[in-house]
Amino acid sequence: MGRASEGLPRPERTRVMVVANQKGGVGKTTSTVNLAAALAMHGARVLVIDLDPQGNASTALGVDHHAGTPSIYEVLVEGRDLAEVVQPVRDVEGLFCAPATIDLAGAEIELVSLVARESRLQRAIAAYEQPLDYILIDCPPSLGLLTVNALVAGAEVVIPIQCEYYALEGLGQLLRNVELVRAHLNPSLGVSTILLTMYDARTRLASQVAQEVRDHFPDEVLPTAIPRSVRISEAPSYGQTVMTYDPGSTGALSYLEAAREMALRGVAKAKEEV
Repeated sequence: MGRASEGLPRPERTRVMVVANQKGGVGKTTSTVNLAAALAMHGARVLVIDLDPQGNASTALGVDHHAGTPSIYEVLVEGRDLAEVVQPVRDVEGLFCAPATIDLAGAEIELVSLVARESRLQRAIAAYEQPLDYILIDCPPSLGLLTVNALVAGAEVVIPIQCEYYALEGLGQLLRNVELVRAHLNPSLGVSTILLTMYDARTRLASQVAQEVRDHFPDEVLPTAIPRSVRISEAPSYGQTVMTYDPGSTGALSYLEAAREMALRGVAKAKEEV
């Protein structure tokens, strides 16, 4: 499948976005791959970096990541060039993936003894010469060295928040870590985007949670919430994002709209800073 829509303004420089939430099951990987595919279908060149040892983003993008595949592990631990491990995503023009293999599970420990262990991903991205509009980094659901590498490499943090009980639980810890990284390692880091996921319009709880998150983060929450959807959860088992698996579904249309909002916000913010 090609591109659904052209015409979104492209960022003046690559936006490196870290998709993080140490709480599992909030739609983090799902949001990473679907936002990336939606941006590419809007005409952008997008790289997904899979930093989660489970490799779910690689699976959803239909990218080979069996043991022995050149992966982000070799980039972080062995200093291999990022360009050597990036693969094009078969179904979506302009979308690429640096896959994760199971080797990455040991990287947390192996990184500890390495020089400049927090900035290895940042250096790899800086040396990558292919033109890109967006890099989306899918973090593991923890706050270890892999996530720290992502936060040092990125400028923007994207936080998916599930519209269910305890939605804001654990968020304080993530925000404190973002602050710590900003203070000590990456002064340009900030939370730019909060995406409400698994929204069920039929329940009062979902609208209460959504309102609570919007009250806490009025400037960061995207207007479009991602609905609870069987199609979204089915797509990865076919090695696809929902954008190609069922492009007309409410889930695909919501991610397409959220990606558009994210792109337009970035351009507006860049203009403010000029």
